[in-house]
Amino acid sequence: MSCIVVIGTYNEAENIPRLLADVLRLGPDYSAVVVDDNSPDGTGYLVSEIAAGEGRVHLIQRPARLGYATAYLDGFKVALSLGADYVVQMDADHSHNPKDIPRLIEAAKETDLVIGSRYMKGGATQGWPLRRRLISRTANLVVRFLLGLPVRDCTSGFRCFRRSTLERIDPTIVRSRGFASHYEIGYYCHRAGKTFREVPITFIDRQAGKSKLSWKIMLEALIVSLRLRVRGI
Repeated sequence: MSCIVVIGTYNEAENIPRLLADVLRLGPDYSAVVVDDNSPDGTGYLVSEIAAGEGRVHLIQRPARLGYATAYLDGFKVALSLGADYVVQMDADHSHNPKDIPRLIEAAKETDLVIGSRYMKGGATQGWPLRRRLISRTANLVVRFLLGLPVRDCTSGFRCFRRSTLERIDPTIVRSRGFASHYEIGYYCHRAGKTFREVPITFIDRQAGKSKLSWKIMLEALIVSLRLRVRGI
């Protein structure tokens, strides 16, 4: 088994060294691809220093802030080229616990796409104010209603893809540039007949840096879901 964890970064110098250490500590079958958008705080430089001494860490250094969605799509492409059997998508800010990765992979042995779910039985969020909970819950309800995705947490950014699942996704049709790519990719997987499973996780508010979650996320959820519902692309 080969698992490659794809992590998109922008100004995550406070978080990325410890996160990479936690991922590598899972065992020799685990590697990481970090996609950095030329972070002003030197995140890319830190990762390059780690990669110089650790062959399981790979850096994609992009020239500018090109978008959340394309960062992960670029990372998926590299992960597949490196021979990954499973590809895990996660955030860099420790809101997703690396210790949950083996549980996601275990579930992926029997299904095509595994979602680390905050909103199923056993899942939770910690440290979120009411405003953030409302944004996330509302966006998730909008997406579930309009797209009919068979999961409770459509907007989760912690997920595990089987290799065959990612090979079916044409990155050129993913039009979302932000967090909406989570459910746009989920929609294409669902439309292709891929199976889903949720694994409960506890989402912990970021320990360092600034959150990027705002009410724009809910508006984006509505616009993207309507586009997919009406046009299918």
